[in-house]
Amino acid sequence: MADPAHTDLLDFIRCCMAKGQVYWTYHVNMRLRERDIARQAVLNATGEMQLVEAYPQDKYLPSYLVLCTAGDRPLHVLIALDAPGHNVRIITAYVPDAAEWTPDLKTRRKTP
Repeated sequence: MADPAHTDLLDFIRCCMAKGQVYWTYHVNMRLRERDIARQAVLNATGEMQLVEAYPQDKYLPSYLVLCTAGDRPLHVLIALDAPGHNVRIITAYVPDAAEWTPDLKTRRKTP
């Protein structure tokens, strides 16, 4: 998924994060504690992010699942884009489960 639209999308996310234009949802705050993931780890991990799935028609804002790495841990981070408001919203973050994802962590395994 490396077409220019996706590159611009990832650049927008990185830019918002670098400028602190990030809102953390109540949901992600609960999940980060449960999963022992620090906010700073999420922010630091976005440099090498890759688009995994796009949900442009999501309920409130278009959202995107990205793969990034925090230290030696891969993370999936669901990010909603508020382009008119010039910010992003972190919806959730987790370490992808190998049982649910192929080894590249970018393709969901088919359920039987």
